[in-house]
Amino acid sequence: MHNDILDSLTDYPFDRLRALLGTTEPPAGMTPIHMQIGEPKHAAPEFIGPLLTQDMSEWGRYPPPNGPEELRRAIADWLETRYDLDSGTIDPGQHIAIVAGTREALFMAALLSVPTNKNGNTPAVLMPNPFYQVYVGGGALARADVVYMPAGANTGFQPDFDQVAEADLSRAALAYINTPANPQGSVATMAQLKNAIGLARKHDFVLAVDECYSEIYTGEKPPGLLDACREIGGENPFANTLVFHSLSKRSNVPGLRSGFVAGDPALIRLLLRLRQYGGAQVPLPVMNASTALWRDEAHVEASRELYRAKFDLALDMLDGKFSAFRPGGGFYLWLDVTDSEAAAYKLWTEAGLRVLPGAYLAQNNDDGSNPGARYIRMALVHDLDTTCDAITRLLNTLDS
Repeated sequence: MHNDILDSLTDYPFDRLRALLGTTEPPAGMTPIHMQIGEPKHAAPEFIGPLLTQDMSEWGRYPPPNGPEELRRAIADWLETRYDLDSGTIDPGQHIAIVAGTREALFMAALLSVPTNKNGNTPAVLMPNPFYQVYVGGGALARADVVYMPAGANTGFQPDFDQVAEADLSRAALAYINTPANPQGSVATMAQLKNAIGLARKHDFVLAVDECYSEIYTGEKPPGLLDACREIGGENPFANTLVFHSLSKRSNVPGLRSGFVAGDPALIRLLLRLRQYGGAQVPLPVMNASTALWRDEAHVEASRELYRAKFDLALDMLDGKFSAFRPGGGFYLWLDVTDSEAAAYKLWTEAGLRVLPGAYLAQNNDDGSNPGARYIRMALVHDLDTTCDAITRLLNTLDS
């Protein structure tokens, strides 16, 4: 006996990649380069080391359900600075929920938001296509209908809410936006964010904005949900909205599993209640390190410069091939190779370069086409020399 919805979910992208490549190996003597997973390789800030061991007794205590005041205050200060909010706009006790990374919280957003029915119909969860896989799992296991919004080149790789049928908007319980987006690196404009907020309030659904890559950009600082909320204003500027942030990408510490959700106080209260039943809080020493990380921007700026240098190098080498472009944020190249699975197989078996087929990050459209099928995703998480080596192998293998 099991939850039969699990049978409807495809294997996770990395499991599908392992199945595609099977037991194949790179050419003999060629060192593999793994660029299929978005795991930062930049050094973690050294100053967090002592914070993780300064009081070993804290490892023997259950952490507070929503973390210490010091951590939530550091996050509130960071949000107000990052999004030009007036001091005091973010209340650490009402607007912030501490979570063990944002994957869990993004999944729980569906359990939080989806009712038994919406306006007499099966609720819908809206999401971009391509998408982060957790959105699909959350929507499906909340027993909602998943409605995909096109997010291809013709929409600037951001979801087009104007293409959502009115009937689906009326039964929407939740909509996910990812900006900067995984996998394409696209950034939602202020107008797009305001439009999404307006629709969420008009149709009374929760707008969940995943901004885990917000601090990795090589051009202008990307706008975010709280920028749009600030401009819209109102008695409750965060009504119907939640924004998700993590230290994993920003601070190169994915192993800490440390993040937060901010937004509508009513939704934050419900999320905290839900997490009491199904979530585990990060340890106190990790919270101490997280507090220090949210209060320091120097390491973020240094990391950002490293990514900028890698994109400069990669894009110069690619010289427009594979429709390569500089993303608005994140650390992925989204390259048009015509057939993503064939290219991924060829790159691994002939060049020792492991990348992720874009087809595994998208769902087929109604016409049977897959918006990720032409693309591969490459994570520029290594050093400059390795990046140069990887792009050289890519060009030597696929440029013909």
